Amino acid sequence: MALVPELWPKLGWSFFLLLAFRVGIHVPVPGVDTVAMAAFFQQAQSTLFGVFDMFSGGGLRNVSIFSLGVMPYISASIIMQLLQVLSPDLKRMAKEEGAAGRKKVTQYTRYSTVLITVVQGLGLAVMLEGMRGPNGVPMVPEPGLMFRFVTIITVTAGTILLMWLGEQITSKGIGNGISLIIFAGIVAGIPGAMVQTYALAGDSLPYVALPIIAVLILVVTVVVVFIERAQRRIPVHYAKRQQGRRMYGGQTTHLPLRLNTAGVIPPIFAGSLLYFPATIAQFSENPFLQSFSVWFSPSTVLHSICYVALIVFFCYFYTAIIFDPKDIAENLKKQNGFIPGIRPGDKTREYIDNVLTRITLWGAIYISLICLLPQFLIQYFNLPFYFGGTSILIVVGVAMDFMGQVNSYMISRQYEGLLGKARIRGRFQ
Repeated sequence: MALVPELWPKLGWSFFLLLAFRVGIHVPVPGVDTVAMAAFFQQAQSTLFGVFDMFSGGGLRNVSIFSLGVMPYISASIIMQLLQVLSPDLKRMAKEEGAAGRKKVTQYTRYSTVLITVVQGLGLAVMLEGMRGPNGVPMVPEPGLMFRFVTIITVTAGTILLMWLGEQITSKGIGNGISLIIFAGIVAGIPGAMVQTYALAGDSLPYVALPIIAVLILVVTVVVVFIERAQRRIPVHYAKRQQGRRMYGGQTTHLPLRLNTAGVIPPIFAGSLLYFPATIAQFSENPFLQSFSVWFSPSTVLHSICYVALIVFFCYFYTAIIFDPKDIAENLKKQNGFIPGIRPGDKTREYIDNVLTRITLWGAIYISLICLLPQFLIQYFNLPFYFGGTSILIVVGVAMDFMGQVNSYMISRQYEGLLGKARIRGRFQ
Protein backbone atom coordinates (compact mmCIF):
# COMPACT_ATOMS: atom_id res chain seq x y z
CA MET A 1 0.00 0.00 0.00
CA ALA A 2 1.62 3.21 -1.22
CA LEU A 3 1.74 6.26 1.01
CA VAL A 4 -0.76 8.97 0.16
CA PRO A 5 0.83 12.33 -0.77
CA GLU A 6 -0.71 14.10 2.24
CA LEU A 7 1.15 11.79 4.59
CA TRP A 8 4.66 12.83 3.55
CA PRO A 9 4.52 16.33 5.14
CA LYS A 10 3.34 14.80 8.43
CA LEU A 11 6.14 12.23 8.40
CA GLY A 12 8.67 14.92 7.47
CA TRP A 13 7.47 17.18 10.29
CA SER A 14 7.74 14.34 12.83
CA PHE A 15 11.23 13.44 11.61
CA PHE A 16 12.38 17.07 11.72
CA LEU A 17 11.21 17.57 15.31
CA LEU A 18 12.80 14.29 16.43
CA LEU A 19 16.02 15.42 14.76
CA ALA A 20 15.84 18.65 16.75
CA PHE A 21 15.53 16.55 19.91
CA ARG A 22 18.63 14.54 19.00
CA VAL A 23 20.60 17.74 18.32
CA GLY A 24 19.60 19.15 21.72
CA ILE A 25 20.97 16.03 23.42
CA HIS A 26 24.48 17.28 22.63
CA VAL A 27 23.99 20.82 24.02
CA PRO A 28 25.56 20.64 27.51
CA VAL A 29 24.55 22.42 30.70
CA PRO A 30 27.11 25.15 31.50
CA GLY A 31 29.65 24.48 34.24
CA VAL A 32 29.83 20.65 34.11
CA ASP A 33 32.81 18.49 33.17
CA THR A 34 31.15 16.30 30.54
CA VAL A 35 34.25 14.10 30.12
CA ALA A 36 34.23 13.16 33.81
CA MET A 37 30.47 12.54 33.62
CA ALA A 38 30.87 10.18 30.65
CA ALA A 39 33.58 8.25 32.53
CA PHE A 40 31.29 8.02 35.56
CA PHE A 41 28.51 6.47 33.49
CA GLN A 42 30.79 3.68 32.39
CA GLN A 43 30.51 2.39 35.97
CA ALA A 44 26.90 3.40 36.68
CA GLN A 45 24.86 1.24 34.32
CA SER A 46 23.29 -0.89 37.06
CA THR A 47 21.90 2.07 38.99
CA LEU A 48 19.07 4.52 38.60
CA PHE A 49 21.38 6.73 36.51
CA GLY A 50 21.47 4.10 33.78
CA VAL A 51 17.66 3.91 33.71
CA PHE A 52 17.24 7.70 33.54
CA ASP A 53 19.95 8.01 30.91
CA MET A 54 18.16 5.47 28.73
CA PHE A 55 14.83 7.33 28.96
CA SER A 56 16.51 10.68 28.31
CA GLY A 57 18.16 9.30 25.17
CA GLY A 58 21.66 9.87 26.54
CA GLY A 59 20.86 13.36 27.78
CA LEU A 60 21.92 12.65 31.36
CA ARG A 61 25.20 11.11 30.24
CA ASN A 62 25.94 14.25 28.23
CA VAL A 63 24.57 16.54 30.97
CA SER A 64 22.59 18.26 28.24
CA ILE A 65 19.67 20.67 28.35
CA PHE A 66 17.49 17.54 27.90
CA SER A 67 19.03 15.75 30.90
CA LEU A 68 15.64 15.11 32.50
CA GLY A 69 14.00 14.11 29.21
CA VAL A 70 10.21 13.83 29.22
CA MET A 71 10.08 11.96 32.53
CA PRO A 72 8.78 15.05 34.43
CA TYR A 73 5.91 15.30 31.95
CA ILE A 74 5.13 11.59 32.30
CA SER A 75 5.23 11.91 36.09
CA ALA A 76 2.89 14.91 35.94
CA SER A 77 0.49 13.02 33.66
CA ILE A 78 0.39 10.06 36.05
CA ILE A 79 -0.17 12.39 39.01
CA MET A 80 -3.10 14.03 37.19
CA GLN A 81 -4.59 10.59 36.51
CA LEU A 82 -4.29 9.75 40.19
CA LEU A 83 -5.91 13.05 41.16
CA GLN A 84 -8.83 12.33 38.83
CA VAL A 85 -9.47 9.18 40.86
CA LEU A 86 -9.25 11.05 44.17
CA SER A 87 -10.98 14.29 43.13
CA PRO A 88 -14.56 14.08 41.76
CA ASP A 89 -14.35 17.67 40.51
CA LEU A 90 -11.25 17.00 38.45
CA LYS A 91 -12.76 13.77 37.10
CA ARG A 92 -15.94 15.59 36.12
CA MET A 93 -13.88 18.30 34.45
CA ALA A 94 -11.98 15.75 32.35
CA LYS A 95 -14.96 13.63 31.33
CA GLU A 96 -18.08 15.80 31.35
CA GLU A 97 -16.91 19.23 30.25
CA GLY A 98 -15.69 18.02 26.87
CA ALA A 99 -12.80 19.66 25.05
CA ALA A 100 -12.73 22.65 27.40
CA GLY A 101 -12.35 20.41 30.45
CA ARG A 102 -9.61 18.33 28.82
CA LYS A 103 -7.82 21.54 27.87
CA LYS A 104 -7.84 22.64 31.52
CA VAL A 105 -6.48 19.26 32.66
CA THR A 106 -3.73 19.52 30.02
CA GLN A 107 -2.86 22.99 31.29
CA TYR A 108 -2.64 21.72 34.87
CA THR A 109 -0.37 18.92 33.63
CA ARG A 110 1.94 21.48 32.04
CA TYR A 111 2.13 23.54 35.23
CA SER A 112 2.85 20.36 37.23
CA THR A 113 5.59 19.46 34.74
CA VAL A 114 7.32 22.79 35.31
CA LEU A 115 7.11 22.38 39.09
CA ILE A 116 8.48 18.82 38.98
CA THR A 117 11.26 19.89 36.62
CA VAL A 118 12.35 22.73 38.92
CA VAL A 119 12.55 20.35 41.89
CA GLN A 120 14.40 17.68 39.89
CA GLY A 121 16.68 20.32 38.37
CA LEU A 122 17.69 21.46 41.85
CA GLY A 123 18.32 17.86 42.85
CA LEU A 124 20.38 17.31 39.70
CA ALA A 125 22.50 20.40 40.42
CA VAL A 126 23.15 19.38 44.04
CA MET A 127 23.95 15.83 42.94
CA LEU A 128 26.41 17.01 40.29
CA GLU A 129 28.20 19.23 42.83
CA GLY A 130 28.84 16.21 45.05
CA MET A 131 29.90 13.83 42.31
CA ARG A 132 33.43 12.97 41.27
CA GLY A 133 34.69 11.02 38.32
CA PRO A 134 36.65 7.75 38.50
CA ASN A 135 39.91 9.72 38.89
CA GLY A 136 38.55 11.90 41.66
CA VAL A 137 37.90 14.81 39.29
CA PRO A 138 34.88 16.89 40.46
CA MET A 139 31.99 17.05 38.01
CA VAL A 140 31.45 20.75 38.71
CA PRO A 141 34.68 22.80 38.87
CA GLU A 142 32.87 25.87 40.25
CA PRO A 143 29.91 24.82 42.42
CA GLY A 144 27.66 27.32 44.13
CA LEU A 145 24.38 29.18 43.99
CA MET A 146 24.94 30.48 40.46
CA PHE A 147 25.58 26.97 39.09
CA ARG A 148 22.37 25.68 40.71
CA PHE A 149 20.33 28.58 39.32
CA VAL A 150 21.72 28.14 35.79
CA THR A 151 21.15 24.37 35.93
CA ILE A 152 17.54 24.74 37.06
CA ILE A 153 16.76 27.30 34.36
CA THR A 154 18.52 25.29 31.65
CA VAL A 155 16.98 21.86 32.30
CA THR A 156 13.53 23.40 32.93
CA ALA A 157 13.68 25.19 29.59
CA GLY A 158 14.87 21.95 27.96
CA THR A 159 11.99 19.91 29.39
CA ILE A 160 9.44 22.55 28.36
CA LEU A 161 10.91 22.54 24.85
CA LEU A 162 10.66 18.74 24.73
CA MET A 163 7.06 18.92 25.92
CA TRP A 164 6.31 21.42 23.15
CA LEU A 165 8.06 19.25 20.55
CA GLY A 166 5.98 16.27 21.63
CA GLU A 167 2.74 18.23 21.37
CA GLN A 168 3.70 19.52 17.91
CA ILE A 169 4.42 15.98 16.71
CA THR A 170 1.05 14.81 18.04
CA SER A 171 -0.93 17.66 16.48
CA LYS A 172 0.89 18.20 13.16
CA GLY A 173 2.76 14.94 12.63
CA ILE A 174 2.01 11.24 12.98
CA GLY A 175 1.98 9.34 16.25
CA ASN A 176 2.12 10.27 19.92
CA GLY A 177 4.90 12.85 20.30
CA ILE A 178 6.01 12.01 23.84
CA SER A 179 6.17 8.29 23.07
CA LEU A 180 8.12 8.93 19.86
CA ILE A 181 10.66 11.06 21.74
CA ILE A 182 11.32 8.22 24.19
CA PHE A 183 11.39 5.78 21.26
CA ALA A 184 13.93 7.91 19.38
CA GLY A 185 16.17 8.17 22.44
CA ILE A 186 16.25 4.41 22.96
CA VAL A 187 16.71 3.56 19.28
CA ALA A 188 19.53 6.11 18.96
CA GLY A 189 21.40 4.33 21.76
CA ILE A 190 21.09 0.84 20.27
CA PRO A 191 24.04 1.12 17.80
CA GLY A 192 26.36 2.25 20.59
CA ALA A 193 25.07 -0.55 22.79
CA MET A 194 25.78 -3.07 20.02
CA VAL A 195 29.33 -1.74 19.64
CA GLN A 196 29.82 -1.93 23.40
CA THR A 197 28.52 -5.51 23.46
CA TYR A 198 30.83 -6.52 20.61
CA ALA A 199 33.76 -4.91 22.43
CA LEU A 200 33.07 -7.23 25.38
CA ALA A 201 33.37 -10.29 23.14
CA GLY A 202 36.49 -12.28 23.90
CA ASP A 203 36.97 -10.52 27.24
CA SER A 204 34.06 -10.92 29.64
CA LEU A 205 31.72 -12.27 26.95
CA PRO A 206 32.51 -15.36 24.84
CA TYR A 207 32.07 -15.03 21.09
CA VAL A 208 29.61 -17.93 21.02
CA ALA A 209 27.27 -15.95 23.27
CA LEU A 210 26.74 -13.19 20.67
CA PRO A 211 24.44 -15.17 18.31
CA ILE A 212 22.63 -16.67 21.30
CA ILE A 213 21.95 -13.20 22.69
CA ALA A 214 20.79 -11.98 19.27
CA VAL A 215 18.36 -14.91 18.96
CA LEU A 216 17.02 -14.34 22.48
CA ILE A 217 16.40 -10.65 21.78
CA LEU A 218 14.64 -11.56 18.52
CA VAL A 219 12.46 -14.15 20.29
CA VAL A 220 11.56 -11.66 23.04
CA THR A 221 10.64 -9.06 20.41
CA VAL A 222 8.36 -11.52 18.59
CA VAL A 223 6.67 -12.50 21.87
CA VAL A 224 6.14 -8.83 22.77
CA VAL A 225 4.54 -8.13 19.37
CA PHE A 226 2.23 -11.12 19.76
CA ILE A 227 1.16 -10.35 23.34
CA GLU A 228 0.75 -6.60 22.81
CA ARG A 229 -1.81 -7.37 20.11
CA ALA A 230 -3.65 -9.89 22.29
CA GLN A 231 -7.17 -8.96 23.41
CA ARG A 232 -9.97 -10.48 25.40
CA ARG A 233 -13.08 -9.58 23.43
CA ILE A 234 -16.31 -9.46 25.42
CA PRO A 235 -19.38 -9.69 23.12
CA VAL A 236 -21.83 -6.79 23.42
CA HIS A 237 -25.34 -6.69 21.95
CA TYR A 238 -27.37 -3.54 21.43
CA ALA A 239 -31.14 -3.83 21.76
CA LYS A 240 -33.38 -2.49 19.01
CA ARG A 241 -35.23 0.73 19.71
CA GLN A 242 -37.71 2.64 17.64
CA GLN A 243 -37.62 6.37 16.99
CA GLY A 244 -40.57 7.42 14.88
CA ARG A 245 -40.80 4.99 11.99
CA ARG A 246 -37.18 3.89 12.12
CA MET A 247 -35.55 1.10 14.10
CA TYR A 248 -32.12 1.67 15.61
CA GLY A 249 -29.67 -0.72 17.27
CA GLY A 250 -29.81 -4.46 17.04
CA GLN A 251 -26.13 -4.78 16.18
CA THR A 252 -23.48 -6.97 17.81
CA THR A 253 -19.96 -5.81 18.61
CA HIS A 254 -17.33 -6.51 21.24
CA LEU A 255 -15.53 -4.79 24.10
CA PRO A 256 -11.74 -5.29 23.63
CA LEU A 257 -9.68 -5.68 26.80
CA ARG A 258 -5.93 -5.68 26.25
CA LEU A 259 -3.89 -8.33 27.97
CA ASN A 260 -1.33 -5.69 28.93
CA THR A 261 -3.54 -2.74 29.85
CA ALA A 262 -0.91 -1.00 32.01
CA GLY A 263 1.72 -0.83 29.26
CA VAL A 264 5.31 -0.10 30.33
CA ILE A 265 4.46 1.85 33.48
CA PRO A 266 4.83 -1.14 35.90
CA PRO A 267 8.43 -2.10 34.96
CA ILE A 268 9.47 1.58 34.90
CA PHE A 269 8.17 2.22 38.41
CA ALA A 270 9.39 -1.12 39.78
CA GLY A 271 12.88 -0.66 38.36
CA SER A 272 13.12 2.91 39.61
CA LEU A 273 12.20 1.91 43.16
CA LEU A 274 14.67 -0.97 43.27
CA TYR A 275 17.57 0.96 41.74
CA PHE A 276 17.06 3.89 44.09
CA PRO A 277 18.92 2.31 47.09
CA ALA A 278 21.92 1.43 44.91
CA THR A 279 22.01 4.99 43.61
CA ILE A 280 21.82 6.57 47.07
CA ALA A 281 24.48 4.21 48.41
CA GLN A 282 26.99 5.54 45.87
CA PHE A 283 26.95 8.93 47.63
CA SER A 284 26.81 7.68 51.22
CA GLU A 285 29.13 5.71 53.48
CA ASN A 286 26.32 4.71 55.85
CA PRO A 287 26.77 0.97 56.65
CA PHE A 288 23.02 0.32 56.58
CA LEU A 289 22.64 1.86 53.12
CA GLN A 290 25.64 -0.08 51.88
CA SER A 291 24.19 -3.35 53.21
CA PHE A 292 20.75 -2.50 51.85
CA SER A 293 22.27 -1.84 48.45
CA VAL A 294 24.03 -5.21 48.49
CA TRP A 295 20.82 -7.03 49.45
CA PHE A 296 18.89 -5.47 46.58
CA SER A 297 21.63 -5.58 43.95
CA PRO A 298 20.40 -6.89 40.56
CA SER A 299 22.30 -10.16 40.95
CA THR A 300 20.40 -11.28 44.08
CA VAL A 301 17.31 -13.46 44.29
CA LEU A 302 15.70 -10.93 46.64
CA HIS A 303 15.94 -8.28 43.91
CA SER A 304 14.18 -10.54 41.39
CA ILE A 305 11.41 -11.44 43.85
CA CYS A 306 10.78 -7.80 44.78
CA TYR A 307 10.97 -6.78 41.13
CA VAL A 308 8.23 -9.25 40.14
CA ALA A 309 6.10 -8.33 43.17
CA LEU A 310 6.30 -4.62 42.32
CA ILE A 311 5.47 -5.28 38.67
CA VAL A 312 2.36 -7.24 39.65
CA PHE A 313 1.31 -4.50 42.10
CA PHE A 314 1.73 -1.67 39.60
CA CYS A 315 -0.04 -3.68 36.88
CA TYR A 316 -3.17 -3.89 39.02
CA PHE A 317 -2.76 -0.38 40.43
CA TYR A 318 -2.30 1.41 37.11
CA THR A 319 -4.99 -0.67 35.37
CA ALA A 320 -7.45 0.34 38.09
CA ILE A 321 -6.58 4.00 37.44
CA ILE A 322 -6.95 4.09 33.66
CA PHE A 323 -9.80 1.58 33.26
CA ASP A 324 -13.02 1.93 35.26
CA PRO A 325 -15.51 -0.97 34.77
CA LYS A 326 -18.24 1.14 36.39
CA ASP A 327 -18.04 3.77 33.64
CA ILE A 328 -18.09 1.08 30.95
CA ALA A 329 -21.16 -0.57 32.49
CA GLU A 330 -22.99 2.76 32.76
CA ASN A 331 -22.19 3.71 29.16
CA LEU A 332 -23.43 0.33 27.90
CA LYS A 333 -26.65 0.75 29.86
CA LYS A 334 -27.25 4.24 28.47
CA GLN A 335 -26.74 2.96 24.91
CA ASN A 336 -29.06 -0.06 25.45
CA GLY A 337 -26.09 -2.38 25.23
CA PHE A 338 -25.68 -5.56 27.26
CA ILE A 339 -23.39 -8.56 27.58
CA PRO A 340 -25.26 -11.80 26.73
CA GLY A 341 -26.26 -13.61 29.92
CA ILE A 342 -25.27 -10.69 32.17
CA ARG A 343 -27.77 -8.20 33.59
CA PRO A 344 -27.02 -4.51 32.91
CA GLY A 345 -25.73 -2.31 35.72
CA ASP A 346 -23.84 -3.72 38.70
CA LYS A 347 -23.73 -7.28 37.33
CA THR A 348 -22.07 -6.02 34.15
CA ARG A 349 -19.58 -4.03 36.19
CA GLU A 350 -18.72 -7.09 38.30
CA TYR A 351 -18.34 -9.28 35.21
CA ILE A 352 -16.02 -6.81 33.45
CA ASP A 353 -14.04 -6.34 36.68
CA ASN A 354 -13.59 -10.11 37.10
CA VAL A 355 -12.46 -10.56 33.49
CA LEU A 356 -10.07 -7.61 33.80
CA THR A 357 -8.63 -9.00 37.05
CA ARG A 358 -7.87 -12.36 35.45
CA ILE A 359 -6.25 -11.01 32.29
CA THR A 360 -4.25 -8.45 34.31
CA LEU A 361 -2.68 -11.34 36.22
CA TRP A 362 -1.55 -12.94 32.96
CA GLY A 363 -0.36 -9.56 31.74
CA ALA A 364 1.69 -9.09 34.90
CA ILE A 365 3.26 -12.54 34.46
CA TYR A 366 4.08 -11.71 30.83
CA ILE A 367 5.73 -8.39 31.75
CA SER A 368 7.70 -10.05 34.57
CA LEU A 369 9.08 -12.73 32.27
CA ILE A 370 9.90 -10.25 29.51
CA CYS A 371 11.76 -8.01 31.97
CA LEU A 372 13.55 -10.77 33.91
CA LEU A 373 15.05 -12.61 30.92
CA PRO A 374 16.91 -9.58 29.50
CA GLN A 375 17.73 -8.58 33.09
CA PHE A 376 19.74 -11.78 33.42
CA LEU A 377 21.62 -10.88 30.24
CA ILE A 378 22.39 -7.44 31.67
CA GLN A 379 23.58 -8.90 34.99
CA TYR A 380 25.64 -11.84 33.82
CA PHE A 381 26.96 -10.52 30.48
CA ASN A 382 27.16 -6.81 31.38
CA LEU A 383 24.93 -5.82 28.48
CA PRO A 384 23.62 -2.21 28.27
CA PHE A 385 20.13 -1.21 29.42
CA TYR A 386 19.07 -0.80 25.81
CA PHE A 387 18.66 -4.59 25.61
CA GLY A 388 16.43 -4.70 28.69
CA GLY A 389 12.81 -5.81 28.75
CA THR A 390 11.52 -2.29 29.40
CA SER A 391 13.37 -0.98 26.35
CA ILE A 392 11.96 -3.72 24.12
CA LEU A 393 8.44 -3.10 25.43
CA ILE A 394 8.69 0.63 24.67
CA VAL A 395 10.29 0.26 21.24
CA VAL A 396 7.89 -2.44 20.05
CA GLY A 397 4.80 -0.79 21.56
CA VAL A 398 5.53 2.66 20.12
CA ALA A 399 6.45 1.21 16.71
CA MET A 400 3.17 -0.73 16.58
CA ASP A 401 1.12 2.32 17.59
CA PHE A 402 2.92 4.47 15.01
CA MET A 403 2.31 2.01 12.18
CA GLY A 404 -1.30 1.63 13.30
CA GLN A 405 -1.85 5.39 13.04
CA VAL A 406 -0.17 5.50 9.63
CA ASN A 407 -2.42 2.71 8.34
CA SER A 408 -5.52 4.34 9.84
CA TYR A 409 -4.67 7.65 8.16
CA MET A 410 -4.09 5.97 4.81
CA ILE A 411 -7.36 4.02 5.00
CA SER A 412 -9.36 7.10 6.00
CA ARG A 413 -7.88 9.11 3.13
CA GLN A 414 -8.71 6.33 0.67
CA TYR A 415 -12.31 6.23 1.87
CA GLU A 416 -12.54 10.01 1.56
CA GLY A 417 -11.27 9.75 -2.00
CA LEU A 418 -13.82 7.07 -2.91
CA LEU A 419 -16.69 9.04 -1.38
CA GLY A 420 -15.54 12.18 -3.18
CA LYS A 421 -15.53 10.38 -6.54
CA ALA A 422 -18.99 8.97 -5.84
CA ARG A 423 -20.36 12.43 -5.11
CA ILE A 424 -18.77 13.86 -8.27
CA ARG A 425 -20.33 11.15 -10.44
CA GLY A 426 -23.73 11.77 -8.87
CA ARG A 427 -23.70 15.44 -9.81
CA PHE A 428 -23.24 14.77 -13.50
CA GLN A 429 -25.83 12.01 -13.81
